[in-house]
Amino acid sequence: MKKQQVIVAGSGVIILVIFYFFGNTVPQLKKSVATVPAETAIQSLDIKTILDASRAKLSPEHQSYVSRLENSVVRGNIQDQQIEADRQLAGFWKDSVENGFLPYAYYNGEAAKLENSEKSLTFAAQLFLNNLRGQENPAIKNWMAVESRDLFERAEKLNPGNDSTKIGLGATYIFGSTAAEPQEVMKGIQEILEVTRRDSLNMYAQLMLGLGGIESGQYDKAILRLLKVVHYDPGNLEAVLSLGDAYERTGDNASAKTWYTAAKKMTSNHELIEAINERLGSLK
Repeated sequence: MKKQQVIVAGSGVIILVIFYFFGNTVPQLKKSVATVPAETAIQSLDIKTILDASRAKLSPEHQSYVSRLENSVVRGNIQDQQIEADRQLAGFWKDSVENGFLPYAYYNGEAAKLENSEKSLTFAAQLFLNNLRGQENPAIKNWMAVESRDLFERAEKLNPGNDSTKIGLGATYIFGSTAAEPQEVMKGIQEILEVTRRDSLNMYAQLMLGLGGIESGQYDKAILRLLKVVHYDPGNLEAVLSLGDAYERTGDNASAKTWYTAAKKMTSNHELIEAINERLGSLK
């Protein structure tokens, strides 16, 4: 019970870390969970469910605009027109609608699949991946992980030698899994370990393995990985904060305080500082 309480307590800082590094898409995702029925089974959630729920919240004018874009491709150069329509739809959901991340990411991904360039595919895949860590709805989390994985796999086919793509692919298993799927976390870790066996100084891989260790409850291994990242990249705020989280989960509050305090000195973000202060105050 004590370990579970520590995990829940520490999660507040980690969610804010995600917000700090990846923008405000995570809070939007959390709010948008209400647009998808809570009873939806993981297996049954599809993009139609997500789009229908999102469209239902639009004004009649916006619904009409979205419908026109969705049905605008009828003849001529179908693929190029569809890419343009998907880009416009992605832009609409990103810029014009509060809590529109899910359809934005979907249409961005669809355009990337048609364009089929490594750059567009990895951008779209990373967009999903960055927001997996802040997603608490299992059905949405699973859908996002599948989308991100598909995009990374397409990019890997275009450039099998890109280690960052392989690391991203492994991370979709780590952060897209649920507590009932520890084997998925381990699958992702094995993917990333392939990179570190070739290049032990790949700090992106080491960071993902460290975060994966936290996800899988292997805190001692996570700490070793994160210490390595901080050694070679002392300005890596995410690694420093994650060290505080990992030590807190092991019950080593003194070390947790040390790393949280170090993180405070590395940022001027008031929300992040406030969250860290709350953690420090609870570590008696």
